[in-house]
Parts: sequence; structure tokens; C-alpha cells
Amino acid sequence: MKIVFMGTPEFAAASLEALIRAGHEITAVVTQPDKPKGRGRQMQFPPVKECAVRHGIRVLQPVKIKAPEAVEELRQIEADIFVVAAFGQILSSEILHMPRFGCVNIHASLLPKYRGAAPIQWAILNGETQTGVTIMQMDEGLDTGDMLTKVAVPITDRDTGDSLHDKLMEAGAKLIVDTLPLIEQGKVTPEKQNDAESCYASRLSKELGRIDWSKSAGELARLVRGLNSWPGSYTTFRDKILKIWEAEADGAQADDTHSAGFDEKEPASDRQNETTAGTVVEVTKEVIKVQTGEGLLVVKSVQPEGKKRMQVKDYLLGYQIKTGERLL
Repeated sequence: MKIVFMGTPEFAAASLEALIRAGHEITAVVTQPDKPKGRGRQMQFPPVKECAVRHGIRVLQPVKIKAPEAVEELRQIEADIFVVAAFGQILSSEILHMPRFGCVNIHASLLPKYRGAAPIQWAILNGETQTGVTIMQMDEGLDTGDMLTKVAVPITDRDTGDSLHDKLMEAGAKLIVDTLPLIEQGKVTPEKQNDAESCYASRLSKELGRIDWSKSAGELARLVRGLNSWPGSYTTFRDKILKIWEAEADGAQADDTHSAGFDEKEPASDRQNETTAGTVVEVTKEVIKVQTGEGLLVVKSVQPEGKKRMQVKDYLLGYQIKTGERLL
């Protein structure tokens, strides 16, 4: 098939590479404009552009994909279908209906669950044991189009936002390659989404990573895993920011999933804890155990303000922490 590919980050680049290897003709790639990155703030290509340039594919980088000149440029490109993955801009109705087979999206969740910008991380935060990838026929709504194909991916209790991203990236690349021939041959039966089963995966923010010690150990362990590596989880210790990169719930709390979801808020006082949430209750050579609203959080890897990430055993060489101290 002749394809216009729209995407920006590494997640999308993997699918583009897979489509090229499968023999599809990529007539153009559309991605976000280059942005300054790193300490030197030098302009860098998005991963999708890097892939396209490597293969000699035409690249378009409109600031606004809905702008008349961008729409007209797309109209001049020959394509049977537009494949979209984490592009970062909303397509107009005019664009959605431009190619013969319309536009399909590679979405990193099992729709209708987790529509929106951060489905990977929210699946971990909310204690899901399974997620996946859906190839969706795009419409004018936010991830509301008909579902074409799906693949499920299990979530382990060791998965982080990064590791699950990589699993779904690989699954999505394979699924789009398998799905396109079915679309071309008319062998896919579109399935309507049940809006009643949907939930919105809002954008991540740095503030989301602030640890509320009144939550349960299970919730906080998922917060640490889900927001690793961005934006990361953090607390305040001795008036300085302390990032927590690896932690787990002690004992039975590891299975706590709280069906109400991560947004549930219960004050620690309602959970009848004798020890104030956030209090260090035990320090060993390897871990720091902290009281939460329910259970203990076992902290294994941290990053002090202005320092590099390190294991707790290394952190304790320079910081003497006593039981009874509090993380806020």
C-alpha cells in the first residue's frame, strides 16, 4: 500500500520502520517540527524524522496540520491510507477522509479504555494487569473511532512506564503490519466502541509525581513504576527534593489495586494508622521502609536533589537516615 505516515516519537518510529521493512511504499512522513533539546539546546530531529531521512523519505513538518497550505500539500501526495501513531496534532475531517482507506491510528491501549495522551502510564497507575494496542479507524473524536484489530499485552508487577512503552511499541509495529493487508482486502469488520467503558488518560505532569504518603503502599508503588522515567515520582526530605525511582509495597500491599482508581483520596487518619504516613520506620543496608496510609513502601532506588540516581545502599553511605524522620 502507498502510505502517508504521521507520527513523532520513538513509539511511532518503530512502526514506520516495520512498515518500510514489510515493503510498503511510504510516500511521505508528517511529523512535528524539530525542537531544541539537551543542555546545549541544539535543534534535534524527532525520531520519526530520523527514520524517514535514513530511508530517503520525504518529510513534512507543519506547525499546524490543519493549516490550508498543509492540507493542500497532503492532498497532492499519492496515498491509499494515512497511518498515524503518536503524532501530537488533531486531524481535521478533511484530512481524515482524504485517502481511499481513510486514516488509522496505532493506539497504546485496549480501547475503549484509556483514550487520550498517556494510556501506557495510566494503565500502570490504575493497577491494570493487561493492556495492549488497538488499530482504530480515526474519526473526529478523541480516540473514539471504530476498532479494527487488537493485541493484548500483560502488565507485570515489575513493569515501568518505560518498559511497558517498549513492549507496546513492538506490539504496535507488528500489529499495523499485520492489519494493513486485511484492510486492503476488506477482511476487517469495524467494531464500535462502547463509550460507557471508556476512561480518559490525561497528560502527565510533574505535579502528578509528588508522593501523597496518605495513599496506600500499593498505589504509591504503581505511581513510582508508572511515572518512571518521566516525569518521575518525588517527595521532600530535609527540605530538599528526593526522587524515588524504584519501590515496592511490603508484603500483601503489593497486590492492592484499589478498584476506584489512582485518583481515590482517603486521609491517612481514616485508615487508622498508628504511625504518621511518610514516617521512616526501618532502615537497612539495602532499603528504606516508609509508612503510608496503608502498609509500608520499600524504597530501593533514589535520586537526591542535584545528584545522580543511585541505589539506596549507596545513598545511605552519604546520608544517615534515622527511623522516625518524615518524608513530606
